[in-house]
Amino acid sequence: MTLLEPHTAASTQPEPLGPPVAPGPVDPDIRADVDKYRQQYDRFLSGELSDEVFRVYRLTNGIYGQRQGGTNQMVRVKVPYGSIQPDQLEMLGWLVDHYSRGWGHITTRQNIQFHYVQLDQIPDVLEHLASVGLTTREACGDTVRNVQGCHLAGACPHEILDITPWAEATYRHFVRNPISQRLPRKFKINFSGCESDCGQAMFNDVGVIGVVRRNETGEIERGFKVFIAGGLGTTPHPALALEDFTPREELLPTIEACLRVFDQAGNRDNKLRARMKWLVDTLGFEEVQHRVLTQRKFLVASTSWPGGIPAEVQAGGDDPAGVHDAAAVTAIGHGTPVTLGTGSAYERWERANVVRGVRDGTVSVYAQAHLGDITGDQFRALATLQRDLGTDVRLTNRQNVVFRGVHADDLPLVFERLSVMDMAQPGAELSRDVVACPGSDTCNLAVTQSRGLGHAIGEQLEAEGLAEVGGIRINISGCPNSCGQHHASDIGFFGAERRAHGRSAPGYQMLLGGHIGSQQMHFGERALRLPARNAPAATARVIRRFTEERQAGEQFRDWMQRVGGSRAVAEGLKDLDEFPAYDDDPSFYVDFDETGPYEVETGASECAT
Repeated sequence: MTLLEPHTAASTQPEPLGPPVAPGPVDPDIRADVDKYRQQYDRFLSGELSDEVFRVYRLTNGIYGQRQGGTNQMVRVKVPYGSIQPDQLEMLGWLVDHYSRGWGHITTRQNIQFHYVQLDQIPDVLEHLASVGLTTREACGDTVRNVQGCHLAGACPHEILDITPWAEATYRHFVRNPISQRLPRKFKINFSGCESDCGQAMFNDVGVIGVVRRNETGEIERGFKVFIAGGLGTTPHPALALEDFTPREELLPTIEACLRVFDQAGNRDNKLRARMKWLVDTLGFEEVQHRVLTQRKFLVASTSWPGGIPAEVQAGGDDPAGVHDAAAVTAIGHGTPVTLGTGSAYERWERANVVRGVRDGTVSVYAQAHLGDITGDQFRALATLQRDLGTDVRLTNRQNVVFRGVHADDLPLVFERLSVMDMAQPGAELSRDVVACPGSDTCNLAVTQSRGLGHAIGEQLEAEGLAEVGGIRINISGCPNSCGQHHASDIGFFGAERRAHGRSAPGYQMLLGGHIGSQQMHFGERALRLPARNAPAATARVIRRFTEERQAGEQFRDWMQRVGGSRAVAEGLKDLDEFPAYDDDPSFYVDFDETGPYEVETGASECAT
């Protein structure tokens, strides 16, 4: 029996004249945040609050300036573990049309952000967000950032337990918590329900992965393995296991203990060495481990002791989705089996974008958002589809949208609806699913147009018939800071200025072999530097060689190591590391999405994600 009917094109949906109607009363905590923001903004305008003090306050509330300067602001909306409702999608669609440039962006940390909002408009934007239960509180600044979680949690046939209520409990415990407001630097927490680590716990300050053990009575006990001090940036560190097993009732005290140790011992004099990974470098892992476990033991004396099973878990439970038919379980995670796309558009989409195998027989469906961008029309169409399906929706850390709990009979019509939205590309875990940070479009730290490169790589792969090679992840950052998580992908790029023939030119450092999974993190290894214009050709050449040389079931990193490592692969690309003279081809001296000669223009960034 089909639950859906054919739908009209998203672009023909009438845009609402006013903001969408709020579903009910505003959360009092979010209401208080908005009221306080208005008060502090008024104090700033009157000169009572200095620019420096207001800047820190503004950042803590997820608002920061762009490279364009003036009153241009970016609004980052916190979406804990990516869970979002149809009224929220509708509101985001209205906001990006009325206050931004007609589209928003899914970040690699499951937030939604939009740009070019004027400073005097921020209080009204916060008001509209609050009406649908959304907040920007602590989406930026030296705080506990958005709590991430696997986008398939509760709908994954591989999971040990459903981390959804645990991520929710963690978010609620730390948001507005006095201990998490003025940290030495930002603090990131991430959850995965199994060792596939789709949530990417292995490069966070605290990463939590669901595991099992046999307890003293011989029974199987579900719990967690907590990893600490992971990070990317210019000096990536893999997270380290705090202990072999953390019981469920000890999880929140463990996370709080980590935060307290960081707050007490983190470097407050040098923000460049202020993350949890630097604390381990300074004190040594054993000392940090000792302090965390000691702090946890005595947290029972704290007025905010978070021990026991959280109310959110008690209310909804954390039982895993379970397996319906082991033979039909879809492989997930980094490095899924390599397949070349064949068949009809629907067949290719179903093979790449549908996850099967959970106990209740439903499926999860990916809607691909190109480079993480969603237009106002797409926001509204996604909301309508979510209502019609009556299902759950999550944003993914690879900048897509996933519908969970979909009836298999509805797949043809879901495909039709997503096709109308231009979100039905077969993309999940395929090479065309490129991840990119905003780059020099809006960020002060970026030196290249990473989004432009992402689009150019997609076009090159499409043209060469390589866009549907499976098990390949491509990530791009516009600078070494890794907001695009280039260290964690099979093929990664970060922007760098090059000099050629006496001129400045856009370039990239190529990395190969990044991989995350099985409670391990392998960072991408440097291959070679390239002119920005040659990066798409280099990407296609590497992917083509991989498809021709791979052995059955071989993952990209294993292939790379077998053929001699990243440097050996780079040998076949050296001819691409050449700049023609400017008069012969001036395009090499102009960045993607730009029209004038390349110039490096960086400034003090208010936020490095």
